Amino acid sequence: MPGTDLDPQMMAVLEKQRTLAVPAGDLAQMPLEEIRRRYELERSYWNADAPDVASVRESTIKGPVGDIALRCYLPTTDSPLPVLVYLHGGGWVVGSLDSHDRIMRRLAADSGTAVVGVNYSLSPGYKFPVALEETTAVIEYLQASGGELGVDGRRLALGGDSAGANMAVSVAQAQHAANPGTVHYLLLYYGGYGLADSASRRLFGGADDGMSATDLAFYRDCYLRSPGEAKDSRVNVLDGNIAVLPPAFIGVAQCDPLRDDSLALKALMARAGIASELHMYQGVLHGFLHYGRMLDKANTALKEGAAALGQAVHQLKEGL
Repeated sequence: MPGTDLDPQMMAVLEKQRTLAVPAGDLAQMPLEEIRRRYELERSYWNADAPDVASVRESTIKGPVGDIALRCYLPTTDSPLPVLVYLHGGGWVVGSLDSHDRIMRRLAADSGTAVVGVNYSLSPGYKFPVALEETTAVIEYLQASGGELGVDGRRLALGGDSAGANMAVSVAQAQHAANPGTVHYLLLYYGGYGLADSASRRLFGGADDGMSATDLAFYRDCYLRSPGEAKDSRVNVLDGNIAVLPPAFIGVAQCDPLRDDSLALKALMARAGIASELHMYQGVLHGFLHYGRMLDKANTALKEGAAALGQAVHQLKEGL
């Protein structure tokens, strides 16, 4: 990827990253625990300037394969607040509540909405569709008992970045089939929604961002039980029922192999008559939301997404 394609601040982020952790190398040849250790180590630096919120509540609920840890960020003492269920990125293989702490705090603080992060089970130990089933369990808990965390589970949005954005769309489609009107808004950042090939996949991705074709295949193979599941509409959500989706904010990194997935989702939503707003952030790489300590566009993307989220959920009547 030509360096001139990148925002100068994004290039400075890449230089800083090289000082934070040993280069990842071939993911398929590394122990999973080492991959996860390096990811968390690198993310810990970027989380250092996370904003304060009124309170943070840790809890655990029963899930389909065991307990699910939740972290609820409450930006104010008002109760109950509308809630964003946030699914972290990391290719279904890495990531945690800690790795995405700054992102979730920023979204809560900027939107005035509670954010509940989900520590869903990671692949390959728990493959598709376990994480989707766990997310469904979280939604059901918040609808029935959200008051325990200070949130109104009837005024609920779903969001995530990367793999988490894919899951958010998938669960929203499934929720409509089972219980229409459960999810009122989607907050999506640089998700992979099902394209097997695209111009952006050919133009972008490599050692700088860990998004080479080999890397993407590694994450996919960890997540799926068989190659054929890539065509399942719960994975390839572009083949799912787009018409049942709620309105959405779609944040896109320009220099991202998954860029065209977001453009395709936006186009399909427009064809189905579903409102969405797409924001393209120029000169940044996949995963750029983490880098707000050095990258202004990360903070801009979070503020713009939070503003859209807040406007959507705060106009809903309490207890819908």
